Amino acid sequence: MNYIPTNEQESLNTPFLYDIADRRQRQKQCRSGGVLSVISEEGITGTDDTASLYDANIIRIAIRTASNQPQIANRAMDFTHKLISIIFPVLTILFLLFFLPPFLIFKLISYIFRSFFPENVAGKAVLITGASSGIGEQLAYEYARKGARLALVARREDRLREVADEARRLGSPDVLIFPADVSKPEDCKSFINEAVNYFGRLDHLVNNAAVIQLSMFEDVTRISDFDRIMSTNFWGSVYGAHFAVPHLRKNRGKIIVIASIAGWLPVPKHCFYSAAKAALIGFYETLRVEFGSDIGITIVFPGLIYTDMVLQQAYSSEIQTGFIPGQTAEGCAKSIVRSACRGDVYLTEPSWYRMFWLLKMLCPDLLDSMSLLSLVGRHRFTKKTS
Repeated sequence: MNYIPTNEQESLNTPFLYDIADRRQRQKQCRSGGVLSVISEEGITGTDDTASLYDANIIRIAIRTASNQPQIANRAMDFTHKLISIIFPVLTILFLLFFLPPFLIFKLISYIFRSFFPENVAGKAVLITGASSGIGEQLAYEYARKGARLALVARREDRLREVADEARRLGSPDVLIFPADVSKPEDCKSFINEAVNYFGRLDHLVNNAAVIQLSMFEDVTRISDFDRIMSTNFWGSVYGAHFAVPHLRKNRGKIIVIASIAGWLPVPKHCFYSAAKAALIGFYETLRVEFGSDIGITIVFPGLIYTDMVLQQAYSSEIQTGFIPGQTAEGCAKSIVRSACRGDVYLTEPSWYRMFWLLKMLCPDLLDSMSLLSLVGRHRFTKKTS
């Protein structure tokens, strides 16, 4: 007996209906060779055989049951998620009550141990991007004081030479400079390979290079004007990591990522900068899981740091920073190097900025209102009229 599906839903269940029809056909042939029911494009044709009518009813029931299966499955799925939404939070709280105290004790002991026995970077190869000024410059000096060999990357060659001379004076046994643009993959491949060929190894990759442009989103006329932020702040870090990972894996090296609290803290006029930093955080958190213990990753969240970029008039005229206590780039760099040598997963500097994360989780509306204080006395928005 041949069955021809009469609609799309029946087509999806054709194998199942063929099985029913074939089974019934064999049963009737074995009984008496009676008149068989024929199902055509017009439906069930005439038949005077009781068994054939019974077959037709079975097929109709099967079609109705099959058509209801997706709805039943969707309802079951929705019910499952509602049940999990009720049970899972309770189980999580109970789990934390028993698990969190011993876990925190373990973390404290581990932190104390790593603080007393940090990594010794003397003689190790450290590559720093964005090393011509700000945090990158101070990181070069701090690594130099610990005796690391340095590869410094930035676009301004004259400033790189000055930083390299000071790093040698502070104790670095060997310093290379690479005038390059991290937003260009060919430049990243070149300075990574040249550094590895010269030093014979790579132990720390410090992705620090970043640029910033401030604007209220409604004031933007061309989105493409902000491509440079993503190209440098995100892709510039990704390119360097891509070419450095094989070398870092050989020595169980580390990647130090200079992100920003703007990656999770809403700061007006930083929408594109914040998006690039948020992408950076998500990218390296995923890499940490992929790499496991082969490569350590420390993600740094600097707050307001007094760098050339922040102190320049173009920034201070846009953002009100007078009510926020900032930190020097030198103090921030010291904390970053200590954290990297301890093998920390995250570092927020200054540390009190971590309270903003708590507010974000518990009182997001309050945090948004606090963020608006950075625009006090500044142009808040442009009113659009048609």
